[in-house]
Amino acid sequence: MLMRLVRRHLRPYKRQIALVVLLQLVQTTATLYLPTLNADIIDDGVIKGDTGYIMRIGALMLAVSLVQIVCSIGAVYYGAQTSMALGRDIRAAIFARVQDFSAREVGHFGPPSLITRTTNDVQQVQMLALMTFTMMVSAPIMMVGGIVLALNLDLQLSGLLLAVIPALVLGIGTIVVRMRPLFRMMQVNIDSVNRVMREQITGIRVIRAFVRDKREQDRFAAANTDLTNVSLAVGKLMASMFPLVMLIINISTVAVLWFGAHRIDSGGMQVGALTAFLSYLMQILMAVMMATFMFVMIPRAEVCAERIEEVLGTEPSVVPPAWPKDLDRGVRGHLELRGVEFSYPGAEEPVLRDIELVARPGETTAIIGSTGSGKSTLLNLVPRLFDATGGNVLVDDVDVRDLHPQTLSRAVGIVPQKPYLFSGTVASNLRYGKADATDDELWHALETAQAREFVEAMPEQLNAPIAQGGTNVSGGQRQRLAIARALVARPEIYLFDDSFSALDYATDAALRSALARETAESTVVIVAQRVNTIRDADRIVVLDDGRVVGTGTHTELMHSNVTYREIVLSQLTEEEAR
Repeated sequence: MLMRLVRRHLRPYKRQIALVVLLQLVQTTATLYLPTLNADIIDDGVIKGDTGYIMRIGALMLAVSLVQIVCSIGAVYYGAQTSMALGRDIRAAIFARVQDFSAREVGHFGPPSLITRTTNDVQQVQMLALMTFTMMVSAPIMMVGGIVLALNLDLQLSGLLLAVIPALVLGIGTIVVRMRPLFRMMQVNIDSVNRVMREQITGIRVIRAFVRDKREQDRFAAANTDLTNVSLAVGKLMASMFPLVMLIINISTVAVLWFGAHRIDSGGMQVGALTAFLSYLMQILMAVMMATFMFVMIPRAEVCAERIEEVLGTEPSVVPPAWPKDLDRGVRGHLELRGVEFSYPGAEEPVLRDIELVARPGETTAIIGSTGSGKSTLLNLVPRLFDATGGNVLVDDVDVRDLHPQTLSRAVGIVPQKPYLFSGTVASNLRYGKADATDDELWHALETAQAREFVEAMPEQLNAPIAQGGTNVSGGQRQRLAIARALVARPEIYLFDDSFSALDYATDAALRSALARETAESTVVIVAQRVNTIRDADRIVVLDDGRVVGTGTHTELMHSNVTYREIVLSQLTEEEAR
């Protein structure tokens, strides 16, 4: 999984990778060559007292060292550049896939987990790539080259490597195997911390209103403690790894000096050769230590890669058509639902059953029903936030599944139940549906949405800053700005999902009157809880338990539909309902 992910996203950088490998090869070769030159100086220069020889070999050593430094810097530079590009491309791929997700896939993963996968998980894979380019490429070259040169210096002394290397590999391997499940738990716990933190920040008003600060602190403390405990368990394993490596290195050094001294005493080895052998042993063990760093990172990066691939491998349930159709220009703003059914994955019963609905241009169609009757779900099927699991949703006599997303977006404007504003300005939010809208168009939309007065009161007016989520404006102001945003785009079909709930009655009445004039030739569909908002609609559709149980005007339904009458009388008196 890890290799497949990295290999797929590194394909555009083959030249940079080849350059990094070449630089690492030259740098490692220079590093391996230096102990041999040092041995020549000791055995042929110092012992024989040949100063000229020492100067020549010393100058060569300086030149080799310079090449080593230059190649090392170049390898780190290009390796870092490539690994950062890898992280950028993976993050872009995740973001692009999440953008294609419907609300169903986003709900499956959860926003906190998607954020963790896009940031922390990608960072782990990126760091592994960086370590690979800067360390792991040279480690096997150095280890193999060191072994070959050590064998060339003294075959008998090289027998120590048969004991040292397997012991080091076995010790490290045992620790790494125990780390892998802990790393998986660590990423899950990071998700939990992000989720709790996100909930507490988003719901801070509710927490304060119910004085649940202590409970939320306990929740965060529990998630934080779980992450800390797993991190400590990983830390303990890592802490035991390095003393183990150092113990084996020190024992190996003592053994080489002990047996090497006996070899020199017997005349089978020179002092310079022993010094070079000791250097090669250190290089071999250092190569193993560099591999150790990789072994520590690989399990966590592998877990992160699996989580990333899970996102990239999830196919969106709402996909653009392979051969999109154009809207019939002779029919504008006609909305029809034929035998529509919708079920959530794994649900025993569908949310919507056999929905028949027609909304025409120049008319206002209202949808009302008890909580949980499926009103918002029905509305979300039109702009394809979900896809119907049965039946057809038609816009201008074309199934929405056959329309290009941009074509559908231009035809349908939705104001969701919970309006969301993006960080930026009032103008940037209003132009979200029409980037080239003029200031006059923005002010006209604001006036229709009864938002002009409070926007004009802001010091910067259209350039007034809006915080993420619109948290620096009131709930009613958010709703009116969201309505203005939909009006700026001037779609053929307007969908209002309980979009007037935060407005007072006077503002609600003024807004509905202005909307009636502005959308006189458009199709308007309103989902509402308040009867006063929809009683003057041309057609009212009553939903109950996911089914249409009544269609007609307010007067007709008051006489013929028990469900509608109960809803009305729960809000109004008999006199007011007439």
